[in-house]
Amino acid sequence: MDQPGLRYVWKQKQVPVILRRDGRGEKLRVRLPFADDNRQWLQNARRTPPEWFGGDESYWELPKSWFNDFVDRALRRYGKVYIIQPYREQEICARACREAVGHECQCSCMGANHGTGSDGTWFDISDTFSTRWGERELACRLLTAR
Repeated sequence: MDQPGLRYVWKQKQVPVILRRDGRGEKLRVRLPFADDNRQWLQNARRTPPEWFGGDESYWELPKSWFNDFVDRALRRYGKVYIIQPYREQEICARACREAVGHECQCSCMGANHGTGSDGTWFDISDTFSTRWGERELACRLLTAR
């Protein structure tokens, strides 16, 4: 979590935060405003207890399957919840655009890839549609109860 905005969200203590990780065997990480019943609230009468990791970066770990339930219950209890999750931006262009000569571009890339050629990172579906995925990054969104 190198981005300053994400670091701020993770360290603040007023709004619950859940970090959804997508690696094999990785669990959800959760930070909650302090309450004496946090362990019981997180467990929610399930068989598996949440795991506490203390220290400077204190957080709870939960099974991935608890994600939707946690978000729903956090919205009911706190009214807000931050979700930090991985994403990869998708770019859309066309082979005809990348191989174009001249300055006129009518592609959805708005000229960002115009005339750049093919570098092997694009997946060409047709002459008029290509796509590629960017690097894996973390994004944050704030959900607020209605």
